[in-house]
Amino acid sequence: MALPKKLKNMVLFNDGNSYVGQSKSVTLPKLGRKLESFRGGGMDGPVKVDLGHSDDGIQMEWTLGGWDLTALRQYGAVSASGILLRWAGSVQQDDSGVVSAVEVVVRGRHEEIDMGDAEAGEDTEHKFTTSCTYYKLSIDNNVEIEIDLLNFIFNVNGEDRLAEHRKALGI
Repeated sequence: MALPKKLKNMVLFNDGNSYVGQSKSVTLPKLGRKLESFRGGGMDGPVKVDLGHSDDGIQMEWTLGGWDLTALRQYGAVSASGILLRWAGSVQQDDSGVVSAVEVVVRGRHEEIDMGDAEAGEDTEHKFTTSCTYYKLSIDNNVEIEIDLLNFIFNVNGEDRLAEHRKALGI
């Protein structure tokens, strides 16, 4: 019997700046597809038709344990993909001891900054929600999923899922 791989440690980088000792938590982006029921003549039930990525978009939420001018000064970034965040995690399987490197890279801009409660003598946390135009998940240096919404790119384990669509559109 094998034990699951569990996150043992992590760090967040913002435009190359390390948040070692500052990044408290990161909620990695939820990936979703927009599926719509379709039932045509001769079908005994509906089939969900894939219409692309979810209308909810791709978001990453992260919390810093204190004040950070880098992130605050990025608020209102003009470019939809103007901010680069990189999350690196080390996961380990406790029965074998094998450690894997997991990395999530996103580009986007901050949609929300929650400054939290300000109370003398208490912990300070700032929570950020970053709306993303780009997402890449790599495990042990293998790109598992890459989504570039602005450039019409969607790769899963090396398979370009939009290649035929780009060809059909002439782009």
